[in-house]
Amino acid sequence: MRLRACVLLGALSLAVACDNPLPPVRLPAGHSALFIGNSLTYENDLPRTLSELAASVGDTIATMMVASAGFSLEDHLADGRAAAAIARGGWEFVVLQQGPSSLAASRQNLVAMTRYIDLLVRRVGGRTALYMVWPSADDVGAFPAVAQSYREAAQAVAGVFMPAGLAWQAAWAVDSTLPLYGGDGFHPSPMGTYLVALVMYERITGKDARALPGVAVVDGQTLDVPEPTVRVLQGAAHRANSDFPLRALRE
Repeated sequence: MRLRACVLLGALSLAVACDNPLPPVRLPAGHSALFIGNSLTYENDLPRTLSELAASVGDTIATMMVASAGFSLEDHLADGRAAAAIARGGWEFVVLQQGPSSLAASRQNLVAMTRYIDLLVRRVGGRTALYMVWPSADDVGAFPAVAQSYREAAQAVAGVFMPAGLAWQAAWAVDSTLPLYGGDGFHPSPMGTYLVALVMYERITGKDARALPGVAVVDGQTLDVPEPTVRVLQGAAHRANSDFPLRALRE
């Protein structure tokens, strides 16, 4: 582990010290977010879903994604593509995600890797955000531990905590039948991804998700979900975020 950490620190130092050969990202006016994660990010194309959600009310959230199946943040640091994408600049937020990280060792790793990546994010004037995910459907008792891990990682870098997993719980508190898990009991269903996007929309824009249209669109497809259910999801996103005041984004 110590050797691996030294290798990562060396790679990070090189990325910070050297000029980046890639051209800077040219983004439209508005908000921007780079996503670094795995299949919990690319399933149902969360970045596209977020961008389209914002566009539905005239807001702009430009997004880019670096995501590979099964990758942790440590894997992303070793791989190098995420560091290159960050270094191109133009990002208001860099959104980090790995697995549930509910165990103590996984939590320590999440916090440590977040600290390394945050050095790169700060160098280009961005802010690090932590996308809290969820445990598998057969381990729902781990929700509090997942939340603790992602909150600690966000706090370690004075970053933004995006409580998507807590929003899932808030939605189930209203309607326990909501199908937020996909068929494998781990990845999000389209409805689950929509709820994640609602949380992120509020965090990034500072606007109330409950004012959004009463229709759910995920990865370019309109879901067959009645408006009352959409309103439940919007309310759940708002309740989860309300525990972590939006003014913290501007401090």
